[in-house]
Amino acid sequence: MVTMKNVADKAGVSISTVSLVMNNHDSGRVKTEIAAKVRKIANELGYRPNPMARSLRTSKTSILGFVAEQISSFPYVAKMLQGAQDAASKLGYVVLFVTSDGSTSQEEQTAALQRYGMDGFLYSQPSSQVTEVPDDLVHYPLVLIATNTVDNRFPIVESSEFDIGYDATKRLIDSGAKRIAYIGNCVPTIAQATRLEGYREMLYKAGIPFDDNLLANVSHNDEALNAVEHLIETQHPDAFFCYDDARAWYVYECAARMGLSVGRDISVIGVGDDKTVSDTFTPKLTTIELPYYEMGYWAVCKLVSLIEKQSEGVMFPKDLIPLPPLDSPIPARIHCRLIENESIVS
Repeated sequence: MVTMKNVADKAGVSISTVSLVMNNHDSGRVKTEIAAKVRKIANELGYRPNPMARSLRTSKTSILGFVAEQISSFPYVAKMLQGAQDAASKLGYVVLFVTSDGSTSQEEQTAALQRYGMDGFLYSQPSSQVTEVPDDLVHYPLVLIATNTVDNRFPIVESSEFDIGYDATKRLIDSGAKRIAYIGNCVPTIAQATRLEGYREMLYKAGIPFDDNLLANVSHNDEALNAVEHLIETQHPDAFFCYDDARAWYVYECAARMGLSVGRDISVIGVGDDKTVSDTFTPKLTTIELPYYEMGYWAVCKLVSLIEKQSEGVMFPKDLIPLPPLDSPIPARIHCRLIENESIVS
């Protein structure tokens, strides 16, 4: 087991200096370059704080509660949880997770967590609709993940939905597309409206007139298939930006029926990087990845900074999508990554 003494010996500093840095109390007390060196060496050695000793010293449990709703409808919550757990582990915390899908009330689930003495909570209801924060969470340090509220009372981290529409449309324009259709969601979600806004803004910047006839807001099954087929027959788009990967399937299906080849005759971009879809299509679907793991990771870092009243010294892993600073304006938005595959005409 790696101890503070091991870190101190390798860094050439005192154990008290390592303690200040590892407990995020180094601001104004330890030189910035020395603190950075200590954190780097601690990371290299695999040092982990002792949570029991920390709890006795600070009267904190180093336990975070994660409350998620509608997980059966949003399986990506698992990626959020993984990101949250990984960040918590690095910061000397653990995460306890509960979900409420209607069989058990959210109040009962939260009360069960509170009995363990939570230091703070993460809350997620990724419905792309405005929601209210549960009353039993508002008195704790709290960070929301992919959850839209009426006000910005609490820190929120979410994907940059405007940039999803903007970047997808730009990629299609860069490929030479001139008539870009948007296959949207018939449900008026925040993501639907904001992605459409990004799509329109990129068209405007490229000097391409917005054409309402190139929009098809669809649900699923035959109704969606018929709407996409009608759009292709009447408007002859050369590219498609789809609200999600599932809706891209209707473009693939209609193209096949009409003798068109995706990636050769028309271009298609989806959203979500749903492996059950993007990796099974032929050709493989180019898509925009939603940063659920990174949202969970950032949320824990932010929550711990609220608990410990210290936001300096947090270093995000270099292999993640670039994350916003912890002091970013609310909501903090993460720019999504475009995953290039084979569905865009080259």
